Amino acid sequence: MSPLIMGRSKVKGMSAEELVARSGALGEALEAGGTQLDPARVRDAGAVIDKVTARTAVSGDHTVVALAGATGSGKSSLFNALVGETVATVGARRPTTSRPIAAVWGEDDATELLDWLQVAQRHHVGSAANAAGTVGDSTGSAGSGPAWNLDGLVLLDLPDFDSRVEAHRLESERVLELVDVFVWVTDPQKYADARLHDDFLKVLANHDAVTVVVLNQADRLTAESVRQIRGDLARLTAEDGIAGVQVLATSATTRSGLDELGLRLGTAVAARNAAQARLAADIRATAGRLRADVADTETTLSEKVDTDLVEALSRAAGIPTVVAAVERDYRNQAWSRTGWPFTRWVRALRPDPMKRLRLNTTDSVEQKLAVTAGDVRSVLGRSSLPPPTPAARAAVDLATRGVGDRAAEGLPHRWAEAVSDAATPPGPELADALDQAVVGTSLRMRAPLWWRVFGIAQLLLSLVAVLGLVWLVVLVVLGWLALPDISTPTLGPVPYPLLMFAGGLLLGLALAALARWLARIGARRRGRVIRGRLTAAVAEVAAERIVGPVRAVLARHRRTREGLDRAAA
Repeated sequence: MSPLIMGRSKVKGMSAEELVARSGALGEALEAGGTQLDPARVRDAGAVIDKVTARTAVSGDHTVVALAGATGSGKSSLFNALVGETVATVGARRPTTSRPIAAVWGEDDATELLDWLQVAQRHHVGSAANAAGTVGDSTGSAGSGPAWNLDGLVLLDLPDFDSRVEAHRLESERVLELVDVFVWVTDPQKYADARLHDDFLKVLANHDAVTVVVLNQADRLTAESVRQIRGDLARLTAEDGIAGVQVLATSATTRSGLDELGLRLGTAVAARNAAQARLAADIRATAGRLRADVADTETTLSEKVDTDLVEALSRAAGIPTVVAAVERDYRNQAWSRTGWPFTRWVRALRPDPMKRLRLNTTDSVEQKLAVTAGDVRSVLGRSSLPPPTPAARAAVDLATRGVGDRAAEGLPHRWAEAVSDAATPPGPELADALDQAVVGTSLRMRAPLWWRVFGIAQLLLSLVAVLGLVWLVVLVVLGWLALPDISTPTLGPVPYPLLMFAGGLLLGLALAALARWLARIGARRRGRVIRGRLTAAVAEVAAERIVGPVRAVLARHRRTREGLDRAAA
């Protein structure tokens, strides 16, 4: 309900608790928005928050009403007429009022409030019902209407807001930032003044619940002229954004219209919520201006990291090189365990592909193949993987830019830049993180059972071949020395020694060929497993270094938007 027009439901009443909650929501929005909000608007919002804190802490039972107007509008005369005695200086010399003047109705002490307002010149009116000459006093000297209880009213006469003295203008604007109710006093010559409409009424369009427009010096006009100018002034005020305002016509000379103005002021004092209404309007206006710095919604990123991004990072991290080394290492280990024993020593002379990349620091085959509880090796330093090619770097740039562009869709410029910056880690941080992810990923494997079976079989076949060869040598030596023949068993026409020697060799070579074929299949399977591990590690880096920061920016945008919406509700 408007504190000025009882029963008006356009603006609902607001408790001090709700006001503090909205101020807190505005503060949370400022904190979340950070540098993505317009600095000037942030400063204004901070000032509003400080004002809410300060105003709610002082004299909650008083209502501060400011008479504001241009030079020659008759503010001071109207102020004296409302007070019932000459307090403000009135004269032809301009400017007349240089400092705010306060009139306080009632017995409650308003010192703390006036100190906060920095109003030094003060006049105590006393109880309105007993103050002869004040608006609507019971003696009838102030008009024909009934007495309005104004206890708790603090009425201010401000310097002209268009004064040629800059200090006066600044002082008027300073106090207008702090008061609860605005009474805009104009006159028949300046009611359409651009300074009033453009610099004040349009700016304070959200404050219609605490705004009164007064056409003063109505005694200089005919009744028809008063009606026309009031209608024109109401139209201009509606164009300023304050629709439905009722323009009061007053005269400090004839005291016409003062009772109606006193009724408005008495209603505001009786409602005791003008301060809350003004501060709530300030919060709404500030939040509304800041709302232009955020979008109506923000992109929701999928929980799964973008496939193109992971693929680009995988290439940049050298995963194809690592997988190729793993497959080559698997084949080498398989052949060294299952190959023909008489040629295994040749394999031992070949360099370890994992050591060349500094991805495996163990020496023995059993250490390489063992599975322990700590299956992730300690990261001892950077790997010796070749740096990413220009094409790979370009693919990463394209992928990260794609993530940033999708996340920033529909966001204002500052937020879009923040998202883009978050999606592009500075310097070598991303490259280092990828390298550490590769180095820190376990490349160990469990030795396949067929390795052991083939290895034992190769040893047995080699033993058979060696025994066959020894047997044949013995037979040859016996024949050469013309010693008696030893009975040699045969399988058909083939003697056992020859069968053992030839069979051991041929079966051993065949088994080695089969092992090579199985090793290639196992290497490809092992490569897929390792690729999955490395890709998962790269995806974690992408989530932590790219997607995570982007989500954080979007989360800040959401908190900012929601905080502003709560403040402006």
